[in-house]
Amino acid sequence: MIQFRAVTKAFAGKEVLKGVDLTVAKGEVMFIIGTSGVGKSVTIKHLVGLLRPDGGEIRLNGERIDDLSEQAFYSVRKRCAMVFQHSTLFDSMSLLENVALPLRKHKRLSERAAEQEAMRRLGQVHLTEFAHAYPAELGDGTRKRAAIARALTLDPECVLFDEPTTGLDPVSARRIDKLIRELADDLGVTSIVVSHDLTSIFSIADRIALIYRGAVHVVGTPAELKSSSDPVVQQFISGRSDGPMETPGF
Repeated sequence: MIQFRAVTKAFAGKEVLKGVDLTVAKGEVMFIIGTSGVGKSVTIKHLVGLLRPDGGEIRLNGERIDDLSEQAFYSVRKRCAMVFQHSTLFDSMSLLENVALPLRKHKRLSERAAEQEAMRRLGQVHLTEFAHAYPAELGDGTRKRAAIARALTLDPECVLFDEPTTGLDPVSARRIDKLIRELADDLGVTSIVVSHDLTSIFSIADRIALIYRGAVHVVGTPAELKSSSDPVVQQFISGRSDGPMETPGF
């Protein structure tokens, strides 16, 4: 469904991506892992046009999208939604109003129809009881689930998650994990998840891509990575400070 082909990207002359090659299948939960600053979030932002590659190609269902105009990217962003590390909800709106907003704006639904559909989406992320609460009244995990509900309103083919469990308590983090897995299993949504959370990585991923020195170093199932003898893989899994991995000063 999604293909990155030899994608490169530099900032202020510093190369971050040095030829990323990655293919993600329809309905797959793909985790992208690696040390801080290695280019994980940079990689997925290219898919929705928040960044443009310096070289290479990105394809969605066979269609090249990296060279689209900003206006042409509007349709791509409806097909591929992004859930940022911070929930980016409007504090002055209830959860129901936050989720209904894109339904009114993009699907041109009436206020009543938008609210009915928003309630259905909140139900999908198990938040119906909090529909009339405001973001400031709720915890980070609840706000992130509401952001996922909002992302689902336009029926995306894929959802990009940037550090979805960072800063959450273990219970909230596992709820987010369960929700990402349900999206794939129940709705067939393709998910690309940027994460450092080893519990998430090894409990819900179909496959894992490890980025190292600006390129995809290895791709495999959780079982394959756990059993790998590759020192880069083992250092990431163990969290050891000694080994080939380094954290770039970026």
